Amino acid sequence: METLATTRMSSKGQVVIPESIRKRLDLKEGAQFLVLGDEDVVILKMVVPPDIKEFDALIKQARKQAKEVGLKQTDITSANCKSTET
Repeated sequence: METLATTRMSSKGQVVIPESIRKRLDLKEGAQFLVLGDEDVVILKMVVPPDIKEFDALIKQARKQAKEVGLKQTDITSANCKSTET
């Protein structure tokens, strides 16, 4: 179910998301959006941080892959030091 509404942009570039849309999407203060613009179209896409369980699974997978290829913590530290030297 789509909700249509109009809004205006302020002199500071701020746009108010109408209350009916904020309620329907359960938007709270501080919500973050990706903003896409093309010709006469502006799209706001909610940015939702990953669930901590999902993040933990990604870290576990990365550690497993690093172990499989023989990557060590000292390799990471060494690479980090080299990147800050240039």
